[in-house]
Amino acid sequence: MKYFDTGISVSRKGDGSPVTIADREVESLIRSAIESRYPDDGILGEEEEEKTGGSGARRWIIDPIDGTMNFSRGIPIFSILMALEKDDDIVAGAVYNPAGGDLYYAESGAGAYKNHRRIKASAVDSLSDALMIFGAPDRILEAGLWEGFTNLVRSTYKQRGLGDYLGFALVFEGKAEANIEVGLKPWDLAPMKILARESGALFLDLEGGTSIYQGSCVVANAVLGREFYRRLKASEFTLM
Repeated sequence: MKYFDTGISVSRKGDGSPVTIADREVESLIRSAIESRYPDDGILGEEEEEKTGGSGARRWIIDPIDGTMNFSRGIPIFSILMALEKDDDIVAGAVYNPAGGDLYYAESGAGAYKNHRRIKASAVDSLSDALMIFGAPDRILEAGLWEGFTNLVRSTYKQRGLGDYLGFALVFEGKAEANIEVGLKPWDLAPMKILARESGALFLDLEGGTSIYQGSCVVANAVLGREFYRRLKASEFTLM
């Protein structure tokens, strides 16, 4: 937070994504804490090389600042993302927004929580009553999903382009019915998968599975999740 809203310098990595000194310092801090307590665990983070764990080791997945552009411009919609992967499944995860003090966390079989209060996805059962959140529309367009996306825009009650952790969090809390994200990395999605499952929502990658490595997803309440997925992926819908 000492760097937040200070006009911090932003540079671009090889893939074009932004990075600041804060991203690097936060990841270094988290890695040091993990290595001191769980020295045999692997670590996959956005800013440093992957550390391979020992035989049968677990792996921590870290995004030191999700929403770096917001962070660098003094917009308080950013977060620290962490998850624990074991036997190819995400078994625990956390999302923390230092600017607002909100902490979301979940563990397999233990439920999902915001600031120690249990949260659940909504039970809204009609698209015409649904609030749909989405991330970067340019990525949705580039992925060839524009026709399905605009069908959902026309079919849902309201839509909001929020992005980063907030769109997911609103689904976990039952304040929105779906969040659509395209072109993300495993560290962007790892904690979202376990939070979705433990809040009663669906996490669907855009190949029909539940992988955080596919890069895109629909996270939605259990009633409407597959309908959101079907319409987003379909090409046969005719726009009215």
